[in-house]
Amino acid sequence: MLDVDFAQFSDPGRLRDNNEDYLGYVQPATPEDARSRGWLFALADGVGGHDRGEVASHAAVEHLLSGFRAAPTPEPLGTLLVRLVRDANAHVYDLARKAGPGGSAMSTTIVACGLRYDRAVTAHAGDSRCYLVRDGQARLLTRDHTVAEDQAGLGLLSAREAAEASTRHVLSRALGSGLFLNVETSEHQIFPNDVLALCCDGLHNSVSASEIATLTGPSIHLGAAVQKLVALANERDGGDNVSVQLVRIQSVERVGMYRGRLYKLR
Repeated sequence: MLDVDFAQFSDPGRLRDNNEDYLGYVQPATPEDARSRGWLFALADGVGGHDRGEVASHAAVEHLLSGFRAAPTPEPLGTLLVRLVRDANAHVYDLARKAGPGGSAMSTTIVACGLRYDRAVTAHAGDSRCYLVRDGQARLLTRDHTVAEDQAGLGLLSAREAAEASTRHVLSRALGSGLFLNVETSEHQIFPNDVLALCCDGLHNSVSASEIATLTGPSIHLGAAVQKLVALANERDGGDNVSVQLVRIQSVERVGMYRGRLYKLR
């Protein structure tokens, strides 16, 4: 059966009093719930410079978690996460409209990772990330939704130019900024000892993928790892909120599909 160890930590940083990040998770209550519904981890980063970013991130994650707990089973994990993130987007957008005369511009990034059997599904909007750490290497599973990254995808900028462009921090997609949201997803097979790392830009702007891999090694306790990662980001910058979730895969349940039915693999 799928089983994980996890830890999470969020810090306002060295220069800000307000923390606009928010994170949460859904842990299955029973082995059957783990098989039919699975685990969910989610992290949101309220967009700086917009109204009530902390409200947007909190509302987005809590709406997503609540929807996951109430979702009918079995529903394919990828389909489920797209629907739930879009529902969360509509919820935040509606809250912004009701915030007062003229509404509010509140919005947030979001990255979610659902786990079921031997699969991880990511769904995201914005520049919060999910990495997969395996055999000492960290691989990025998400793509930043920024103007520079979009231009690089179109061939208008090289990867190096995009990394140095002034628009590398300008979001091209965020939850709550419009009634409709294009949610990007990906699915990956997972194995025991894999680590999934969800983080905001306050972390990945200061801490490299190789450092994430090193600090989440198999001998390192995840509770200590989240503290070290956040401390490192604060030491190097500290000008932004810093949040991270780490999920270490302890065991998986391998399954196959035949004529629409799941069956267990040995």
